[in-house]
Amino acid sequence: MPLTALIAEDEPLLAQALAAELARAWPELQLLPPAIDGDDAVERALADTPTLLFLDIRMPGRTGLEAAQAIVEDWPAGKPLPLIVFVTAYDQYALQAFEASAVDYVLKPVQPARLQATCERLKGLLAQRDAAGASAPAATAPSDEALLARLRGLLGGGAAPAAAPLQLIQVGVGNSIHMVPIDEVVYFEAADKYVRVLTATQEHLIRMSLRELLPQLDEQRFWQVHRGTVVRAAAISQAQRDEAGRLHLLLRGRPEQLIVSRLYAPRFKSM
Repeated sequence: MPLTALIAEDEPLLAQALAAELARAWPELQLLPPAIDGDDAVERALADTPTLLFLDIRMPGRTGLEAAQAIVEDWPAGKPLPLIVFVTAYDQYALQAFEASAVDYVLKPVQPARLQATCERLKGLLAQRDAAGASAPAATAPSDEALLARLRGLLGGGAAPAAAPLQLIQVGVGNSIHMVPIDEVVYFEAADKYVRVLTATQEHLIRMSLRELLPQLDEQRFWQVHRGTVVRAAAISQAQRDEAGRLHLLLRGRPEQLIVSRLYAPRFKSM
């Protein structure tokens, strides 16, 4: 199969410059038409399933990290995950997060020597994946597990946790403010610019993004299981795997089941 790469960059001149350097550094690589923002990157990546992704960190719509999370979570089962390189203009302090998570990155403007080193590393990873062959199914290949672990590390390295975890959720209902104890929450679900708060008997909306809410929760008690879902661990009664290998959570107090994305499935490996 041909090696393909998708560049996601909202500045056309920078996308062209990266494509030109990639063509010089790796002539065999087939470059797909670039994605213009994070949302376009997700749609195009899931449609074309490229071998490599070069994602700008700061883009309109989804950021590069958010796009990577969405792509990995919705990637077709049975296909090896794409290798991901982040393109960033961050300063050295911010780059420590990428280095600690062992995710490759290139700085803007792209330097040919750095990009060449990145390409050599990617070739090595692809060779390791090919050598594993049938001995490691795509869904559990070591390279995929490593990528998932690195991406989880980056996603968890954002805002610092609050000094004291949230104990009450304040919910506006008409002219009243209801106080919902955190222990009554079964799970939170992202809903556009809001978050749904679901208890055993009620559903509320709070005007806050899930990204803003997460640092205020006790991560030992509330587990993220999907990019848009956080569940109270004690409210999980069972984790069941279907015929396709996907995990579903059965809840105490709620009839619906929650799907666990492949990004967070390792949390339930012992189950």
